Amino acid sequence: MAKVLLEMKSITKTFPGVKALDNVNLKVEEGEIHALVGENGAGKSTLMNVLSGIYPIGTYEGDIVYDGEVCEFHNIKDSEKKGIVIIHQELALIPYMTIGENMFLGNEQGKKWCIDWNKTYAEADKYLEMVGLTDSSKTLIKDIGTGKQQLVEIAKALAKNARLLILDEPTSSLNETDSRALLDLMKKLQKEQGMTMIIISHKLNEVSYVADKITVVRDGSTIETMNSKDEEISEARIIKGMVGREITDRFPKRHDVPIGDVMMEVKNWTVFHPEFAERKVVDDVSINVRSGEVVGIYGLMGAGRTELAMSIFGRSYGIGISGKLFLRGKEVTLKSPKKAIAAGLAYVTEDRKGNGLVLSNSIKTNTTLANLKAISTATFIDKDKEYQVADEYKQKLRTKTPSVEQLVGNLSGGNQQKVLLAKWMFADPDVLILDEPTRGIDVGAKYEIYCIINDLAKAGKSVIMISSELPEVIGMSDRIYIMNQAKIVGEMKASDATQENIMSCIVGVGGESEGSEA
Repeated sequence: MAKVLLEMKSITKTFPGVKALDNVNLKVEEGEIHALVGENGAGKSTLMNVLSGIYPIGTYEGDIVYDGEVCEFHNIKDSEKKGIVIIHQELALIPYMTIGENMFLGNEQGKKWCIDWNKTYAEADKYLEMVGLTDSSKTLIKDIGTGKQQLVEIAKALAKNARLLILDEPTSSLNETDSRALLDLMKKLQKEQGMTMIIISHKLNEVSYVADKITVVRDGSTIETMNSKDEEISEARIIKGMVGREITDRFPKRHDVPIGDVMMEVKNWTVFHPEFAERKVVDDVSINVRSGEVVGIYGLMGAGRTELAMSIFGRSYGIGISGKLFLRGKEVTLKSPKKAIAAGLAYVTEDRKGNGLVLSNSIKTNTTLANLKAISTATFIDKDKEYQVADEYKQKLRTKTPSVEQLVGNLSGGNQQKVLLAKWMFADPDVLILDEPTRGIDVGAKYEIYCIINDLAKAGKSVIMISSELPEVIGMSDRIYIMNQAKIVGEMKASDATQENIMSCIVGVGGESEGSEA
């Protein structure tokens, strides 16, 4: 029987008005990959923040027993000294510093007042080799893609002598190829170094592929732990544990609503990179979307999807933009996001925390932010009306929160996404561009987002949905554009689309693209 490396006993954690963890128990054996799954707000990340010392001793109840002894972590440094290292979903790397500088930031190599740069880069290269990254440690972070940045984070953890590695949604920003490579690296570290790992992920196919055991957390409580050695664990089995019921259809049925006239059309759209002026990030793209239609855009990381969306939305990305944009058949020039909003266009960013929401503000403030004129006189915001609007959208989208006065930063990812959607729905646009609308959220919350998208189409809105998940694109779209290397390389009805057909379009025009999107 394997040795138990970690046991979390009766962990209870309360925030104002919310019990995030209620008597949670977790047991992890040495050398295993243990997955933690559950809906958004179930308490997974909170539990790991307790373990890593982000929530210090005294702010929760219960015990952490690690390597046979009860531990009291006052901060993240305390847990790292024991070899517990957490890698968060939002990568903590500084773009204009080198890989080596990032890896040893706060853990500098050399004497107290003098960094030994030769040792820094030699040590960094050693750990980069361990994770299979061939780039020099003197390369700037901004010059490598998201997949490689994730490997840098793992190398950084290994440099801290990690014994228990916690990965929070490690593949949420990666394409399928990079995701599989990362999962294979986890298996390699487990086999060759005996590394123990805890992975939090909403991608259930990846959980089934990599995990030895799966613990389900629901509503702040542990429900069950499944062992892959004892049973074959299907995605349906995991989902039932997560949501407390079986979900037979992953995608809701579309409303039987006729698709109308072309609402937005882009012709021969070309965009150049804002820093590398000779590099095209969108190359002669032409697309259109009709009222009541959901149009999917699929492409591998770096294909140009986000650059296309942001450049259409008031030229908020790129330089040297050329081409024509038509709304309701009339050519328009939208030189700012403000003008795009006024023209009936909305862009729901893939980066809800960085660009989509003001985390330090309330749900109420965020909901009305894109349409203040609707709740204002010439000089004053009507606070009662603001509250009423936010509360209506809270109920309509079933946002889980005790009050719209709650800070958005305190919400789970799925509920933050609902607030972001509410913000743009209240702006009442004709065309919504949704960039990765379900990234990093659980299967139950995804279904609710899909229902919202269907309702928008039923109301006659035009929806463009960008997604890295092929089943999602096929399951939700009426029509699909495929992008690769800044170009449109295919278009097909969703009824004719298969994963094989879509990938063939990409591979047939130069294979996979590299780099990360804006």
